[in-house]
Order: sequence, then structure tokens, then C-alpha cells
Amino acid sequence: MQAEMYSNATAAAPVIREPLHAPVAHLVRGGVVEGVHHGSVVVLGADGRVEFQLGDIEAAFYPRSALKPVQAVAMVRAGLPLRGELLSLAAASHSGEERHLDGARRILEAAGLTETDLRNTPDMPFGARVRDAWVREGRPASRLAQNCSGKHAAMLYTCELNGWSLEDYLHPAHPLQKAVAESVEDLTGQRVARVTVDGCGAPLFSVSLHGLARAVSRIAAAAPGTPEARVADAVRAHAEMASGADRDVAVLMRAVPGLLAKDGFEGVEVAALPDGRAVAVKIADGANRARIPVTAAALARAGVAPELLGAFGGEVLLGGGEPVGSVRVVRALDPAAPAAAL
Repeated sequence: MQAEMYSNATAAAPVIREPLHAPVAHLVRGGVVEGVHHGSVVVLGADGRVEFQLGDIEAAFYPRSALKPVQAVAMVRAGLPLRGELLSLAAASHSGEERHLDGARRILEAAGLTETDLRNTPDMPFGARVRDAWVREGRPASRLAQNCSGKHAAMLYTCELNGWSLEDYLHPAHPLQKAVAESVEDLTGQRVARVTVDGCGAPLFSVSLHGLARAVSRIAAAAPGTPEARVADAVRAHAEMASGADRDVAVLMRAVPGLLAKDGFEGVEVAALPDGRAVAVKIADGANRARIPVTAAALARAGVAPELLGAFGGEVLLGGGEPVGSVRVVRALDPAAPAAAL
């Protein structure tokens, strides 16, 4: 689907092409490179300029759930009154913990609605521990348990407040989705390249990795009291509501003071500091085992103290139950990377 109907941005849309990804992480076993993860990385300085890039940061791609802070800003701009943990949940890919389900119910109740009004795809909880317990208890997939239910509940609340129709709130031409697209273009500084459907059923807007980093930088560094700052403050203060108690993105936000971070399916992550420094990562094969150390290395390049990132090194590879290697970022991303990771 083309996106001309949205465009207010002056910059052109990112080019649609096969991304020119580069190696970003190696699987090193016994001193030999066993596998290679390709991807792209961008690091922005506090002034918004690109300080480091690897791979293709200008090609059109789908940010998946890493775009949720931008969607939340759009809803606040449209009058969504949520704050604190419920606003964090509106920007969440939650694990399906009881606090998440209860929060989504509370948002729906504030709008005078129920779970039956949701139009997201029914699913089991995203968090492995929660999902295992759910299966043991014989509980079925539900719209409330699906990891985007907080976003969808907030979308419905926004529609109710504005007098917009509820049944078709996921249609790209709906006033809500037009408002979201306008915020995407405003914050990324570029036109949307294409529109498709995300896994949850909501419209998904294609931008560039550079544009995504720029958008989250602007949210993280926004002036107090603005919609952007409200979203950033909510997610930073309630990281567990935007993800889950033991999820890596929540642990990262707790480890780095003031950090706003959001992950997305298919190996996407974006993170920004209150002064506007930001990083964005796309792993070509969608592997989380590469996303985590590559994000940490990008944050180190952005000036985050390495001691704050020690828990986010590469996964250890085992042989016979003993450590024999690890996932390591490439030397181009981390100049201190061991020689075996070249």
C-alpha cells in the first residue's frame, strides 16, 4: 500500500531496495568464526548528526514494535489522557503478565469498553515463563493476552474520546491511523515509504533506520510537558509495563539511567538518552542473540559507560556443557573486539 495520502513531511521517503546490510556479529566457537549475523546500525549524537553507521541506514524497512513510542505520542497528541504505567503499557510489547492484562482492562474500562471491542489478533502471552504457565493451566489464546493489547486498548480509548468509529480503527484511512502516520512523518522527518499490516493487525509504517533513530531521539529529549516527554517519562519510569519484568529491554532501561528503549520483532531495537543521543539496530535475520550485544555496543559508541552494559554481552556458546565461544560484535562496531571476531 502506498502512503501518499499521509504525507506532510518535506523530506523524501526512504528508498525501497534490498538493504545493504553488513556483518555486525560473529558466532565464534573455539577461536573460529562459525556463523555471521548481518545487519545495520546507526548512532546519533546529541545534535542529531550521524556519529557512526554500519550497513544500510537509509533503506526503507519496517520498525515493527520499535515504532510503538511514536504511535503512543500520536495518541497523546490526539487527546489520550493516560500517564504513568498505563501510558507505558500503551507503548508496550508486553509479556502477558497479570499486571499487563489488568492494565489493558483498566484502559478499556476508562473508555467504557471491554475486551470484545479489541481487534488485535488473539494470541498466547509473549513472555516464555508466562506462556508456559498459561498452557499448563489450559487457558486459550486471547486478544487481551496478545502483546499489543495495551496499544490497541489505548487506540480504542483515543477513538472514543474523539468520537471516531471503533469497529474500523485499524483501517489505514481511519482518522486515528492518519494521526499516527502524521506523527511518524513528523518525528522521523521523512515520508512513509509503504504501509502494511503488523502482526497484531494494526497498520505498520515503513521508514528508515536513520529516521527511526531520529524519532526516538526527539521523544527522549523532548521538553517537559509535551506529548513526547509524557511518553518517554512513562516508559522510563515503568519499563516493566512496556515489556516485562525479566525482558532484556526492561533490564537495559533499569541499568542505564534515563534510557528510553524499545525492541521490535525481526531484530529491531532503538534506544535514546535524555540529551538526544540515540542508536537504532536492525539484525537482518531477526536474531535476538545478535540484537542484544549489538545494541549494547552501539550504546557504548554513543558514550554510555561500558560498566553499565556488562550484562548485555554476547550469548555464551557451549560445547559439552562448557563454554567454548560466544556471540561477539564485529571489530568495526567495537574496536576492542578480540581478533578472532574479525
